[in-house]
Amino acid sequence: MSDNPMHRGQQWLKTLLQLTGVNTEVRGNLEPAPPQDGEFPEPDNYWLTIDETNLTPEQIRLLIGSDGSVLDAIQYLANSVLNLHQPPAEQASYTIELNGYRIQRQAEIQALAAAASQEARDTGKEVEIKSLSSAERRQIHTFLKEFGDLETFSRGKEPHRHLVVRQLLNEERIG
Repeated sequence: MSDNPMHRGQQWLKTLLQLTGVNTEVRGNLEPAPPQDGEFPEPDNYWLTIDETNLTPEQIRLLIGSDGSVLDAIQYLANSVLNLHQPPAEQASYTIELNGYRIQRQAEIQALAAAASQEARDTGKEVEIKSLSSAERRQIHTFLKEFGDLETFSRGKEPHRHLVVRQLLNEERIG
């Protein structure tokens, strides 16, 4: 397998799809991690896009799954397998995309985050967002991290884990 994370991811995903009887191409795009301080910076994110051109609508539906569950499972496997035995500095993050699902879902997640943050500010109460995958919870944590007046955290255990957004009191705010 290639040493390049992008090519390694593309080869792995193409092989996995072939094993399931789906013969298609996988395109890769690099989304570089933002620069930050710390011992282990955020890994670069590689978008692996399954080419849907020659797939039937049924194949697309099956590969995405109910509420993205199959795509999430493939993405979880990719991140687990492709980072196995990789030193922390060389680990990568993989997002598996098909038929625009992730981009559409990302817009929905940002809208949920915006609505929850506004509700938390308006009411001063904790707002719980349920039915999110761990990757989606992480997206909201990242998206809302830039707002100094809000805090996000997860509560509960899988599969009933949910994200909480709350407004910080003046004395809790940092910087």
